[in-house]
Amino acid sequence: MYDVTIPLQGTAESPSAQASATYIQDLFVQTRARSEALAAPLSPEDMMIQSMEDASPTKWHLGHTSWFFEEFILRPYCTDYRSLNDQYRLLFNSYYVQAGFRHIRSKRGLLSRPDSAAILGYRRHVTFHVLKLLHSNSSNRADILKLVELGCHHEMQHQELMLTDILHGLSYSPLLPSYHEKKLPKASTKKSSPIHFTEFSGGLTETGHDASDFHFDCEAPRHKEYLPPFALGVRPVTNAEWIAFIEDGGYEKETLWLSDGWAYKQKEGWTAPLYWWKDGASWNSFTLTGVRPVDPNAPVSHISYYEADAYARWAGARLPTEAEHETAFRNHPIDGNFADSELYIPSRGPAIWGDVWEWTQSPYTPYPGYQPVEGTIGEYNGKFMVNQFVLRGGSCLTPRAQMRPTYRNFFHPHQRWQMTGLRLAKDL
Repeated sequence: MYDVTIPLQGTAESPSAQASATYIQDLFVQTRARSEALAAPLSPEDMMIQSMEDASPTKWHLGHTSWFFEEFILRPYCTDYRSLNDQYRLLFNSYYVQAGFRHIRSKRGLLSRPDSAAILGYRRHVTFHVLKLLHSNSSNRADILKLVELGCHHEMQHQELMLTDILHGLSYSPLLPSYHEKKLPKASTKKSSPIHFTEFSGGLTETGHDASDFHFDCEAPRHKEYLPPFALGVRPVTNAEWIAFIEDGGYEKETLWLSDGWAYKQKEGWTAPLYWWKDGASWNSFTLTGVRPVDPNAPVSHISYYEADAYARWAGARLPTEAEHETAFRNHPIDGNFADSELYIPSRGPAIWGDVWEWTQSPYTPYPGYQPVEGTIGEYNGKFMVNQFVLRGGSCLTPRAQMRPTYRNFFHPHQRWQMTGLRLAKDL
């Protein structure tokens, strides 16, 4: 759809800068195309679903990620740029107060217009003009490249949200339709071995990002932390182990639960992970590939922080801190079951990265010395640093290009519609 072979103009840049510009241009083209590919299996009706306030319609995601490039790059840096529709600033702004008025989040599913075709046209318009700007000799080239890279990683986050939001929306249909029909490998019947723990000596360590390569501002600055000796499970908790927790009355023993967690469990009627139900003696789950038997050996997913914490207490363990997770795994190659595999379900893959996001006991707060950047773009992360917990490791719905050992995902402790699981930790 978009030509990535056009040479970038200008000869004043160093070879490394030129290579960086080419990389960002290619990343932009690939990221934009992938979002549209993820939406391709959906009907216009599918793309309007908003099943709860936490979720957004697919077509809103497609519009918002275009608005991001338009608002932060095209409007300030492209003097001859004209939007297809200035009202899109109202419709597709998410939470940026300094960017002006916003449509009510809970009402996004009522936006029948613009229709999906118009939003795809808007995407093509924005993509064309961003590429045109990248091919220009703008005096603000360095700033533009940084913002385009940020916009690509922002869009990758929304690609993951597109998948989790459409899964939640389709789960309300009594027909339980599949998002896609790709044939998946048969689940293994071989029982997983009991969890073993790897011990770490702890001590003074440094965590956080300090290099010049891309990272979100909340991942920095690098700072020192002291860790007592600890141990981490060599793999995440599996579905079979979670079923044992259910069968032992884990959802009925109030002493296992945090007070707020027990209140949520009672209010919402939790008795198993989200999308699970029992058919006779067997557990089934609704997935992006339709109804599937729960794979006993795959990592458990779609559990809240409260459930993860209760399970850890039941298992005689605890949740790790994010510093423990980063310290233990930062030197391991980032390879695993990510969205690029197009499985879209947890598998029995490598034990460290991918498959499911892992809850940590660490609240999502700023690192020592953190300061959000000036201006509207500074609202990206800093304003959310309260009442949420950090998750680490990526999932089967996370684009591989987004993952780093320092990457901090974060959600409220009651939320379950994301691909969230857990890994156990222990004190030594």
